[in-house]
Amino acid sequence: MGITDSCNWRVGLTVLAGVLLCLPAAVLADSGGRSISPTNIFAPVSTPAHSIFGLSVFVLAVTAAIFAIVFSLLVYCVVKFGKPADDDGREPPQIYGSNQVEVAWTVIPILIVVVLFLATARVIASIQKAAQPRNAIQVVAIGHQFWWEYRYPGLKVVTANELHIPVSDPAHPTPTFITLLSADTDHSFWVPRLDGKTDLIPNHPNAMWMDPQLTGLYLGQCAQYCGTQHAKMLLRVYVQSRQEFDHWVAQQSQPAQTSTTVSEGQRIFETTACINCHAVNGTVADGRFGPDLTHLMSRETIASGAALNTPENLRLWIQNPDSIKPGSKMPAMGLSDQQLDAVTAFLATLH
Repeated sequence: MGITDSCNWRVGLTVLAGVLLCLPAAVLADSGGRSISPTNIFAPVSTPAHSIFGLSVFVLAVTAAIFAIVFSLLVYCVVKFGKPADDDGREPPQIYGSNQVEVAWTVIPILIVVVLFLATARVIASIQKAAQPRNAIQVVAIGHQFWWEYRYPGLKVVTANELHIPVSDPAHPTPTFITLLSADTDHSFWVPRLDGKTDLIPNHPNAMWMDPQLTGLYLGQCAQYCGTQHAKMLLRVYVQSRQEFDHWVAQQSQPAQTSTTVSEGQRIFETTACINCHAVNGTVADGRFGPDLTHLMSRETIASGAALNTPENLRLWIQNPDSIKPGSKMPAMGLSDQQLDAVTAFLATLH
C-alpha cells in the first residue's frame, strides 16, 4: 500500500482543513453557474475525490450520530437526576456491576471502529488499485523546495508549477496517473477537488491519479511542512478539453522562440549562473536544479503561484527573490539595472 494521506484515520481533520481551505476569494463557476471555490472538498469533480468525499460524509454521519446520542443522554441525566430540593448532601448508594451494560459499551465501540476501518480500507483499495487504461496520461511530479516540476514522459514535455491535464469524459475515461517523487525533503500533493493528500518522500516513489469531469482551474497546496516557504508552494491544475490540451502539448513541445531584438539579454542569461539551474531548449542553458524556462511566459504565475507572471514581477523576482518569496532557494544575481532589463526582456519572449 502506498504511503498516502488520502483516506486515513485523519479523515475528520482533512474535512476540517477542507472547510478552512474553502475560504479563498477566488472562485469558479460550475456547469449550473454557481460559484464554487477551486479548493472546496465538498464539490469533488474526480472519481478519487468523490470516493473520499463519500467516506468523509459517512464518517461525519457516524460521529454526528454518536454526538447526538451522547449529548441527549447527558441532557436527560442532568435534567432528571439533578440535585433535588430535599437533598441532604450525603453520597447516594453506589450500584456496581451490570454485565449487559459492560458488554454494550465494549461491543458497540468496537463495531463502530470496525465499520469505519472497513469503509476506509475499501476506499483506499479502490483508489490505489485502479487500472491504468492505455490512453491514460502519464505525469511525473517532482517536489522541490519550494516549487513543482512536471514531466510528461510520453509527450516529451517539461514544465513547472502549473499542471495541465485533459478532462475525462465518463463515457471515454482519460485519467491522469501521476508518479510522485521528491528532490529533497517530504512534500504532500493535495488538490482537494481532484484527489486526497498523497506524500512525496525522498527515495520512495509514490503514485496517485485523477479523472476530472469538469474543465477549469483547480488550486491546491503542499500539505506537508517542507521548509521556510512551504505556505507558498502552491498547486495549480488546469483541466482542459482534449483539443485545448493537445494544443498546449504541441506548443510546449516547441523549442524556445528567441528573437534577435533580445540577444543582449540572452547573452547575459547564458553567461551567468542562471544556466546552472535553468534550462531553455534551443540554447546552451541546460540546468536541472530550477524550473525549465523554455515556455516561461505561457504560465500565469511565477514562484510556484506566489506572484502573477508579469514583466514587473519577473524583473523583481530576478533582482531580489526574497521580496516575493523569503527563504526561496533562488539567489539574487546582483545584476545592474541595465542587465536586469535585458534579461527580463529576453525571458518575456519565452512563450
